[in-house]
Amino acid sequence: MTAAHNTEARAIEVINRCEKLAHFSQDSGSTRRTFLSPPMRDCHREITCWLEAAGAEVYIDAAGNLRAFYPGSQPAAPRLILGSHLDTVPNAGAYDGVLGVALAVALLENLNGRKLPIALEIIGFSEEEGVRFGTPFIGSRALAGTLHDELLEVRDREGVSLGQAIRNFGLDPAQIPGAALNNDTVGYLEFHIEQGPVLENLKCPLGAVETISGQSRLEFKFMGRAGHAGTTPMQLRCDPLAGAAEWITTVEKVAKIRYGLVATVGNVAVVPGATNVIAGEVSVSLDVRHCSDDIRIRAVEELSWLAEEIVQRRGLSLIRTVLLSQKAVFLNPFLVDEVEKAMRKAGCVPQRMVSGAGHDAMIVAEKVPAAMIFLRTPGGISHQPEETVHVHDVAKAIDCGIHLLDQLADSTPVRERRQIGG
Repeated sequence: MTAAHNTEARAIEVINRCEKLAHFSQDSGSTRRTFLSPPMRDCHREITCWLEAAGAEVYIDAAGNLRAFYPGSQPAAPRLILGSHLDTVPNAGAYDGVLGVALAVALLENLNGRKLPIALEIIGFSEEEGVRFGTPFIGSRALAGTLHDELLEVRDREGVSLGQAIRNFGLDPAQIPGAALNNDTVGYLEFHIEQGPVLENLKCPLGAVETISGQSRLEFKFMGRAGHAGTTPMQLRCDPLAGAAEWITTVEKVAKIRYGLVATVGNVAVVPGATNVIAGEVSVSLDVRHCSDDIRIRAVEELSWLAEEIVQRRGLSLIRTVLLSQKAVFLNPFLVDEVEKAMRKAGCVPQRMVSGAGHDAMIVAEKVPAAMIFLRTPGGISHQPEETVHVHDVAKAIDCGIHLLDQLADSTPVRERRQIGG
């Protein structure tokens, strides 16, 4: 079998593995796998089989991350991490997050027992999406040492706290500090589907991410006066839903006039929510992203001011709650250059990109150099069952990863760390 055929066979196996993991779900007929839910055990069990067969030692840390260690050629070899997340959104596709873990396993298998001057650690993060507890990046925060004790008290919709969920899974939240990155870690690499249409429009299979956009998530609660839909004259109404609707169209207008800015209202909750009752209270979500924190923060301030203007004019009141303010992250220039070099060796024209979505890489990058490789997403479809990838692109990602591991194993930063460690 030629190297090209071997890589394509591995790519098909990666895709089949992702499809198999998609069946480990909390829902029948669709994929939903949230933080430390029962299907996560099945996911862990399956991936553990692959990793142990490839020669890795596997364990679950106190934050529920699946971790596998493959030693280097020397006991003091510096460590390179490859990973992504194993949780999903509701009604998910088969590739978001999981593909990055399956590709990491494929790269380990490709070594066929060969040891590199670097040790490899593969991580399947327990949580990135923020679905169960409304708090994203639980798994990678544990690695970065930023999973603070107060987060353990956050509760899901059933009233189960984060700390209790960890205990229910058979883990000890008191041991979370032990999940932090080791001092021997020299870098983090994450393969991930793009989740957008840019690479497809450029006809490129792979992209090198150099920046991950900052994010702001807020809730705006518009409050007015509930009333009877038939007996309250229009001029005497104090309707928060009408005010929220006006503001939602303003969000779209503000985002469209700023290049690169995206702003989304994805959830509207109306109380009491009856057909024949004027709303008394409306909660509206806001998600704002840009690679410039300055532009993002100014947009949030403007949208907040416009909401205040609307409620004052309409006789309403407003409560604004900030749920997340995540800075933009610039990934490591050396690693991004190495990714580009590996892409060329794999026969791809390198394309540098900004990620509009948040990823575990942005959390891990707070502690160690990090880089990301995007794979083309057909149709730009993600967070839906129709999410897919091309076999050719997965094969190119494997080729890129093989070259990248060899490059990094022989790179100056790694050689220097080996000398220090030895």
